[in-house]
Amino acid sequence: MMRFIKDTRGAGAAEFALVLPAALLLLFGVIDVGRYAWQLNEYEKAVQLGARYAVATDIVPGALNSGSFAGQTCNGVAIVAGDTICAEAMQTITCDDTSCSCSGGSGLCYNGNYNAAAFDAIVTRMRVATPRLHDTDVTISYAGSGLGYVADPAVDDDDQPLADVAPIVTVTLTNMRYQPITLTLVGVNVPYPSFSYSLSLEDGDGAIAS
Repeated sequence: MMRFIKDTRGAGAAEFALVLPAALLLLFGVIDVGRYAWQLNEYEKAVQLGARYAVATDIVPGALNSGSFAGQTCNGVAIVAGDTICAEAMQTITCDDTSCSCSGGSGLCYNGNYNAAAFDAIVTRMRVATPRLHDTDVTISYAGSGLGYVADPAVDDDDQPLADVAPIVTVTLTNMRYQPITLTLVGVNVPYPSFSYSLSLEDGDGAIAS
């Protein structure tokens, strides 16, 4: 009996079996941190690509192109042709994968003529950085910037009017989640924060961003 108790053969295997779960947990934990950071960078890059594409191609709320800001009040004065369009002259227009809506202030709302092709093109551009996002994860907003002039004569290649204003365009990505390797079996995932990136509108026309 004492000989059996003092027998140390197999002790190494038993110790290894005890240490292995902790070692694997640590290993996968390190991998998870790396994957989380990698995907975080992908999502940040996606909104940057989306914003750059959005400001240089067709705008999603098409009605903004033909909208007039003449008569709006800026600093207590009604603006006329040639005057700068203050930020307060337009409401913020937010577009998702189906429509655009306005919010904030008493400015004008030109959220009609929803351009689904323009929205889809922006999302497609974002998928260059990460294929994991869906149309429902993306919103694109157009907010007053104080840039632009009443009755700006700019037109596109088909002689159709382009927006008098140059709003701040913000592309936002929400609802993204990370599935850690260490929590896969229990079905628990980790939410990412929202991602957004903003630029002022440039061309606002076309299907190719150079």
